[in-house]
Amino acid sequence: MGQSDNKKNNIILITTDQQRFDTIAALGNRTILTPHLDWLSEEGTVFERFYADCPVCMPSRGTIMTGLQGYKSGCVGNFPDRLPMKFHDTLPGILTRNGYQTRGVGKMHFEPARANYGFEHIDLALNYYREMREHPERGIPKDHGTGENEMEPALSSVHESYSMTHWVTKKSIDFLETRDPTRPFFLWTSFTKPHPPFDPCLNYWNLYEDGQMEAPVYGNWSDSLEDMDESWLYDTYMLNHAYRMTPPQLQKVKRAYYALITQIDYSLGLLFARVRELGLLDSTWIIFTSDHGEMLGDHHMGAKFVFLEGSAHVPLLIRPPYAPFSHHSLEGKRSKRLAEMADLFPTILSMAGIDAPQQAEGVNLLASADEERRTPFYGNVENRLFTVMEGYEKYLWTAYGGAELFFDLRKDPMEREDLSKNPEYADRLEYFRGLLAAHMLENGAACCVKGGLPAPVKERQTRGEICRWPGFHSAKERPEVDGLH
Repeated sequence: MGQSDNKKNNIILITTDQQRFDTIAALGNRTILTPHLDWLSEEGTVFERFYADCPVCMPSRGTIMTGLQGYKSGCVGNFPDRLPMKFHDTLPGILTRNGYQTRGVGKMHFEPARANYGFEHIDLALNYYREMREHPERGIPKDHGTGENEMEPALSSVHESYSMTHWVTKKSIDFLETRDPTRPFFLWTSFTKPHPPFDPCLNYWNLYEDGQMEAPVYGNWSDSLEDMDESWLYDTYMLNHAYRMTPPQLQKVKRAYYALITQIDYSLGLLFARVRELGLLDSTWIIFTSDHGEMLGDHHMGAKFVFLEGSAHVPLLIRPPYAPFSHHSLEGKRSKRLAEMADLFPTILSMAGIDAPQQAEGVNLLASADEERRTPFYGNVENRLFTVMEGYEKYLWTAYGGAELFFDLRKDPMEREDLSKNPEYADRLEYFRGLLAAHMLENGAACCVKGGLPAPVKERQTRGEICRWPGFHSAKERPEVDGLH
């Protein structure tokens, strides 16, 4: 049951939801337990500087599906009417036309929810809730009351065997065991965690009982909540209470977050075991990434949206097809090139021997894994949060009030020192402002440009002016949107 008859390689894309870049033990985190992500890191290539150009659920998934950055497609937020796969060729659609059996499992977050957009079949996370409602003896998922955006930790209200994470793994394994062996396959295994609610199963919570979590990161611009520019806290105010959590509370939040990641990792052990047992390791590419990160209390923030490292910087691990106990040229590599979500589309097509269509904005990372990016990286969230990165310099700007931040990530990888008010960096700051203004004009955000520089379009909003959305959903509803976790 190994290589298919036509000798094309199989492809497994594994994504998590809201997993930040620094949550893999092999890449430096000495607290978290991730043996199977460690295995992927050592067996393949790690892209250490991989970013989401719009660190929000729908835009990142749209970019994976089409190779279009959010600012190119117009999907720079959870905007169902602007999903690019409604209007463009999709990754699974191209693979299906080229003879691949294509399956999506887990959270897709499409609109409408059950649109296949090129997949032959999808097993949505929605189906998990349907199954659980048909088997009340298994328990009720999410019966703890914690919302989809809240950070306060809870414990899973169902046993690990009936958790969403286990269900996604089981459905993925079912596909591997029952697929058409005469065709190569593309499997997208899409976990819904560690996105809130932060509700790990008790056995994973207990793994970290004696572990001391790393303290949140603060900087010269975020040491004092009272002195921070509230523009950067907009999404935290809207979604959660990270800004008012105490250090002991944030320790528990991180413990729950790590426990969710470890549960996914151990589930990957089951998936990888079946890949090996079915003789597929030597014919299957395995890719692991996440749609965006989680601020996790850094700089008093929670959730995503902002272009700070915790939110926009995510893991990317790629293991090529080769047999166990052998070697490959991509094994154990570490790439420091600046890469982005749009690069997945042409990279995955290259694994299938298919040229990317003209719509693709990214580059094939396998063609030049160690080459430094020659053009700036741009990001846009809802036409209010923007970033430009070139080399290791990062500029952030918000259209709500015009606040800005500037970092040198080579010297300051966790963004503790804002250089935007340092006179020594005045020329660099002006250069990045010009890059952003030109990019806005080119990509439809001209309303934010005045006199050749970015210009605010709205006054910054204070805590009391921002509407809250903790993400209230129960498992008893029958939602039309595939967005429960």
